[in-house]
Amino acid sequence: MTSSFIVRDATDADLVAIRDIYNDAVEHTTAIWNEVLVDVDNRREWLAARVARGYPVIVAERDGKVAGYASFGDWRAFDGYRHTVEHSIYVDKNARGGGIGETLMRALIERARALDIHVMIASIEAQNAPSIRLHEKLGFRTVGTFKEVGTKFGRWLDLTCMERHIDGVDGVN
Repeated sequence: MTSSFIVRDATDADLVAIRDIYNDAVEHTTAIWNEVLVDVDNRREWLAARVARGYPVIVAERDGKVAGYASFGDWRAFDGYRHTVEHSIYVDKNARGGGIGETLMRALIERARALDIHVMIASIEAQNAPSIRLHEKLGFRTVGTFKEVGTKFGRWLDLTCMERHIDGVDGVN
């Protein structure tokens, strides 16, 4: 039986766990198209930058341990896009499939609604079927796939782009 978890704002005390989850994704998945591992100072700067912009960084904690984290930030750096954000969610390799990603995503959608965000963008490696299914379940729709726009592990990667209107446009709440 899976124990319950809580979702809360990330703190400096969470940065080691956030770094570890991030670095595992860098080393072993195509969820992040970076190839360089980061240190805690990098994650501290990232957290500070998100918070300074008024964007959330949240964690899911289970049994006193961070099991996943999520955030959103600017989609594009021009004023006209200020009501659109792009999000990211990463779950610890030992906690995947237990509902943490969905819970974090639902919390991000609520945070976006509270910040008057109009559209949330998801950019997902096209072969990541579990992530695409999760986003579809939560009201995202595929708007296109860019072919071979990135590379990792010696192969070209396609990027599926999805969107969700936060304010219930298209009948989705």
